[in-house]
Amino acid sequence: MATDADAPNEDRRKYEFRKVIEELKDFEGSGTQLVTIYIPEDKQISDVVQHVTQEHSEAANIKSKQTRTNVQDALTSIKDRLRYYDTFPPEKGMVIFSGAVDSGGGRTEMVTRTLESPPQPVESFRYHCDSNFLTDPLEHMLADKGLFGLIVLDRREANVGWLRGKRVEPVKSASSLVPGKQRKGGQSAQRFARLRLEAIDNFYQEVAEMANDLFVPERHDLDGVLVGGPSPTKDEFLDGDYLHHELRDQVIGKFDVSYTDESGLYDLVDAAQDALADQEIMQDKSQMEEFFENLHTGEEATYGFDATRRNLVMGSVDRLLLSEDLRSDVVVYDCPNDHEEFEVVDRRHATPEHECEECGEKAEVREREDVIEHLMAIAEQRGTETKFISTDFEKGEQLLDAFGGIAGILRYSTGV
Repeated sequence: MATDADAPNEDRRKYEFRKVIEELKDFEGSGTQLVTIYIPEDKQISDVVQHVTQEHSEAANIKSKQTRTNVQDALTSIKDRLRYYDTFPPEKGMVIFSGAVDSGGGRTEMVTRTLESPPQPVESFRYHCDSNFLTDPLEHMLADKGLFGLIVLDRREANVGWLRGKRVEPVKSASSLVPGKQRKGGQSAQRFARLRLEAIDNFYQEVAEMANDLFVPERHDLDGVLVGGPSPTKDEFLDGDYLHHELRDQVIGKFDVSYTDESGLYDLVDAAQDALADQEIMQDKSQMEEFFENLHTGEEATYGFDATRRNLVMGSVDRLLLSEDLRSDVVVYDCPNDHEEFEVVDRRHATPEHECEECGEKAEVREREDVIEHLMAIAEQRGTETKFISTDFEKGEQLLDAFGGIAGILRYSTGV
């Protein structure tokens, strides 16, 4: 997982990816002429070039002249991009999108976008040609949040693994030597019961050892542990204090699961959806609760573009809070008397004319850019951490609707 030092860059990269994906989703091609290629980091560039060359050759058989030309132009553009890379793609792989998109009025425009080192590794090579770009795998990567330990067990078998974002990764399994409930002839009921309890205890210890070996080294990055199985097995396991004490404190739920093989890990994730959804926004809720507490009881809070930007420039913002649904630009104006002013506008709207608030002169547009990128650039320069806040809970909605999607928790009061 990313270190604290890497977090700002990771936040910026995820936002930039999300922005490009939103742009790509809006593009449409006439016929199957938009090409998407997912390239894992272990795929040699020369192999990809060979595949693209082969697709270019086969595209000559497309009946529609326009579609044939557009597909071959897209593949040529992709080959041109691949020349910039050596033997292998960047770490975690890359995705290339290219094609002739509808630009209105019956015209088309060739676009090519390259996304390197996505949030999660590209798992397999994939070539896709359709009327839309293939963005679903990237969207799933961006939606990936959290690291959870998974344990499923009954008295016959157990499996442990990870939930990394939305990917379930089975890691270890064990089978028990617990005898069935029917004792063999010649054994007293009391002795059989004792031996059976000992076998159950030994198996629980074995399962706990597997989980401890896997989860304890990652305990500081863990967002929680999920335990599944039939009752009373999972209850006996948890009540018996078999797990490492730090892992016991991180168990966020136990769930009824019918299967305890590898498929049981997937069943466990399905059964725990509500708990996982709560966990994903718990950190966001914590940030917003701290913001509102500071806002109501003190002066170590700021909100809105102007005040937050001024505090950022002063270096007084500890955490910059931005709504995930904020879609606005900031226009920077210069007036003849050297005054600099800013205006936040909806991304879909044209750039408005502006009169300087200080001297009333008509101001000229210097630049227009994404308001999130504008604020994050200042935050990175000042060592300020950026947090993107979901709108899937009440206070997250309030950040967007009541505070313009922009707020900050201050290191100290500035009076701004």
